[in-house]
Amino acid sequence: MKQQKNTTASLEASIGVRLLTAGTAACIADLATFPLDTAKVRLQIQGEGQVKIPLNAASVNGTAVVGATTTSTPAQYRGLVGTISTIVRQEGFRALYNGLSAGLQRQMAFSSVRLGMYDSVKTVYQGVLHENPEGLQIFTRVLAGLTTGGVAVMLAQPTDVVKVRFQAQNRTTASPNSVRYRNTITAYRTIGREEGVRGLWKGCIPNMGRNAIINVAEIVCYDIIKDCLLKYTPLEDNIKCHFSAAVIAGFAATVAASPIDVVKTRFMNSKPGLYRGAIDCAIQMGRSEGPTAFYKGFVPSFARLVSWNIVLWITYEQFKILIFKPRKVDE
Repeated sequence: MKQQKNTTASLEASIGVRLLTAGTAACIADLATFPLDTAKVRLQIQGEGQVKIPLNAASVNGTAVVGATTTSTPAQYRGLVGTISTIVRQEGFRALYNGLSAGLQRQMAFSSVRLGMYDSVKTVYQGVLHENPEGLQIFTRVLAGLTTGGVAVMLAQPTDVVKVRFQAQNRTTASPNSVRYRNTITAYRTIGREEGVRGLWKGCIPNMGRNAIINVAEIVCYDIIKDCLLKYTPLEDNIKCHFSAAVIAGFAATVAASPIDVVKTRFMNSKPGLYRGAIDCAIQMGRSEGPTAFYKGFVPSFARLVSWNIVLWITYEQFKILIFKPRKVDE
């Protein structure tokens, strides 16, 4: 039998310390990757409200083109690098960090719960479900991920709405006097005044679906992959192991959550009355822009989620090593 490797899973801390370290690690990850998230949002909302027009509705050089389609206006953003360079050129470098304040607020409210409470909730489910302790306990981990992800969204939804509105706001398309949100506090007040309290929780249902999937794909996937790497490879519980597991978790989260993420972004950023709900938003997107619309911004989303996961997990694991205490033997 192989000697059991020392892992950070054997370390413990109070709930308060877990929440604080998880939230802080997520904030550091957000600071490092926020421009990628802004580019993702701009690409996801591009084409909103436009309809695909058949080219055969008009002649091209006097000849009708059968079956081809186009959008009513040309795309402003093309690709990850192109989107970032366009934003910097037209709006300045600071525009890449529009909504950062709300983003950091979101991470402290959201990631502190979904990540900081994960191990505690998993322990509760282990006691209820009694899965094989020598196995991967996939069902237990998935339930823990769904639970913490859902609770976190309910608490942090207003910060997510404000963050998306800020990132989607293009200061070059309107006069300075018509910019809707000038700072985070103004954004909360404006949304609350114009759309009511419900406006701050707009898109909560699709966001719960998105983050339930992301929580499973990120945290549960990372948890399982890390255990497998430690069990079946020579890797120790170090940065190399954390990096490898984080890359896989980030890729899984991107593939699984992109369609819901696009719908969530469109719905949160929409004007009141444009969509009857998240499902109506998805239906209108599919009809007007086709199925590829659900994977708009996939490359920046992938780049952002993978890099975000790398920074998050390496930071959080280092916090655990530095701050957490060894678990008592009698437990």
